[in-house]
Amino acid sequence: MRNVHCRPIQAVPCRHPERRVGGRMNLGPLSLAVRAATWAVMLAVTTIGTPSARAADAVRFGEDVAPVLQQYCVKCHGAGDSLAGDVNLVTLGNDHLADDLELLGRVVEAVDLEAMPPEDERQLEPQVRTRLLRDLRAVLQATSAQRKRFGHAPIRRMNRFQYNNAVMDLFDLKCIVFTLPERMMREHNGYFQPATGKMADVVRVGSRPLGKSQMIEKRLAGVAAFPQDLRAEHGFDNRGDHLSLSPLLLEAFLKLGQSITQSPDFEPRNVGIWESFFAPPPPADDPVHAARRRLEPFLSRAFRRPVDAERLERYVAFVANQLGDGMPFPAAMKLVAAAAISSPNFFYLYDRTGQTDTAEPIDDFELASRLSFMLWGSLPDQELLDLAAAGNLSDPNTLEEQIERLLRDRKLKRFCDSFPAQWLQLDRIISSVPNRDKFPGFYFSKYRDSMHMMMEPLLLFETVLIENQPITQFLDSSFSYRSPLLEEAYGELATQGDGRPQRGGGGVTVLNFRRVPITDRRAGGVITNAAVMTMTSGPDRTQPITRGAWLAAVIFNNPPAPPPANVPALEEKPPAGQEHLTLRERLASHRERADCKGCHEQIDPLGFALENYNPIGVWREKYENGRDVDMAGTLFRKHAFQNVVEFKDAVLAEKDRFTRALAGHLLAFGLARELSAADQVALQQITAATVADDYRIQTLIREVIMSEPFLTKTNPATANETKTDNERNNETRAPNLHGQGP
Repeated sequence: MRNVHCRPIQAVPCRHPERRVGGRMNLGPLSLAVRAATWAVMLAVTTIGTPSARAADAVRFGEDVAPVLQQYCVKCHGAGDSLAGDVNLVTLGNDHLADDLELLGRVVEAVDLEAMPPEDERQLEPQVRTRLLRDLRAVLQATSAQRKRFGHAPIRRMNRFQYNNAVMDLFDLKCIVFTLPERMMREHNGYFQPATGKMADVVRVGSRPLGKSQMIEKRLAGVAAFPQDLRAEHGFDNRGDHLSLSPLLLEAFLKLGQSITQSPDFEPRNVGIWESFFAPPPPADDPVHAARRRLEPFLSRAFRRPVDAERLERYVAFVANQLGDGMPFPAAMKLVAAAAISSPNFFYLYDRTGQTDTAEPIDDFELASRLSFMLWGSLPDQELLDLAAAGNLSDPNTLEEQIERLLRDRKLKRFCDSFPAQWLQLDRIISSVPNRDKFPGFYFSKYRDSMHMMMEPLLLFETVLIENQPITQFLDSSFSYRSPLLEEAYGELATQGDGRPQRGGGGVTVLNFRRVPITDRRAGGVITNAAVMTMTSGPDRTQPITRGAWLAAVIFNNPPAPPPANVPALEEKPPAGQEHLTLRERLASHRERADCKGCHEQIDPLGFALENYNPIGVWREKYENGRDVDMAGTLFRKHAFQNVVEFKDAVLAEKDRFTRALAGHLLAFGLARELSAADQVALQQITAATVADDYRIQTLIREVIMSEPFLTKTNPATANETKTDNERNNETRAPNLHGQGP
């Protein structure tokens, strides 16, 4: 089983059949029929289900699993001088499973993806593979249940996107705080109405590459954003291990808080809470008492849990000092508000220290924050905080009602502004520069066609989410959104009938996109759209390895390892004497290297499956040298295909695997951490519940949130990089705006 070590496991979440929240079991609001179907799927589909056909404790590793590993795997992964990937499967045994849980998870994944054994080694018979996978999953589940430890999300600051949203919501601002170029799509006609359950047929949008015209939004003057937070490799920009806070950035946060409340635009017409928080109290009302009444709910909202009396009095004393020095009431309240949004209690996100080193339920306030920051990218609203204060949010029925409420709110647009672009890695299209001489159709005036391209997959995602459609639409959609220019760019893959290209599609600042039916299955979905084809190509040619790696990472959540450092990149143009070769023939030499072969066996069939799309996503049958495009291959060594439609059929045949992969992406996004082997057990149950409800996306999101990893924390005292007491001390120092901070 060579190359099991190729990459860190990307994880896969899940939900226990007896869903427990705060010690209570619940089957949720889904109908009994759907729940029964869930378990029917889990029993029937061994590639995604839990090992229910055989009780976990009935699997004897030494008798059931070890002999198969010995027969097929230890030749390469046993003790000896040539230990492939430094993976020694001989160490996997009953006495070492707790220590080797990650290795066990990687073995499960390699067997499940049929990545091992390599093609040139003896293969497992189908029934042997099925039995081995079932037994390995049983051992993994039993071991995970015994350890009861999930990954720890370290204390982290809000990223720039979250900070903007949180400040907007806290003050009920009628404008943004600062410009966010990372928002790749701008809404212009208010089309995003999730409560309706229906997406508009015509939408008006703008995109980041349109330049300064799209950066002109109503915002607070004089407020400068801190640097953009970058997306983690194969992850998201909210990852805890990427959101550290240097002394320089801490100083920037302190100045930022001041600049927000001191902005000339921070005035009654832009601040929704002005009258209830900043405006002077009636003359008969003691201003210090008024400040105390106003600060208690304000700080509780800002800090996402009830403010304790000691901390409240520090803030009140700060206001009293300012008033005593003759400062007007609104000015004093602006200073104390600036102190609040400069406090680590505001911009740090973390779980409180647990009592044990194993998983335990998060409290209701932690749950409110996890839920709101996942779906709204911001603070919990008052309804969530009130439910948390009453101890009711963790009640399963109440939690599911709140999930539905958040999914119907317009703030869900923030989820759409953050998750899909990062999941699909669309930021890569910004740096795509197709050769202008070879692909002049990509360029429109001084703007690039990428501004139209990137809208298509984002609008598809929003529609599937708002209309609660099956996630299989991402693989092979029956509709899309196209602008006239994008329709023309697709050439023979343009839609017909009502979707035919039309003039008057909007200028360079605002674009009209129409919903069009997709009848030619060579188009549609996120796999074959022009944006992905362009961003996975070079200036002159397609890059099948890049495309294959994108498919492996995004669609199957199985990113390959980086290539060895000493492997030269394939030149954009064929060298002399190779002009007659196809791209597949030119790349064949890479497969001959032993350290490259394993990954190429996995990603080459994926990448070459898309070779009929040229570097800007236009369909082609032949290369420039006249040779026919050869895209045939086999997916996971069992689904042969001869054309891209058959390839889509092959991917759809693995739609349960895609469901699990997307669940993994969503859970990693919601928990702001990389997933681990312990999360795999939950993934099986999330997947089964989603499959049983016809793969609907809102069911998938709900099941992710209701999963055990989402509802628990593994946060022993030794895992806390910064203790809560330290945060309290930092708060005393950090908001020192005029030498006398609260």
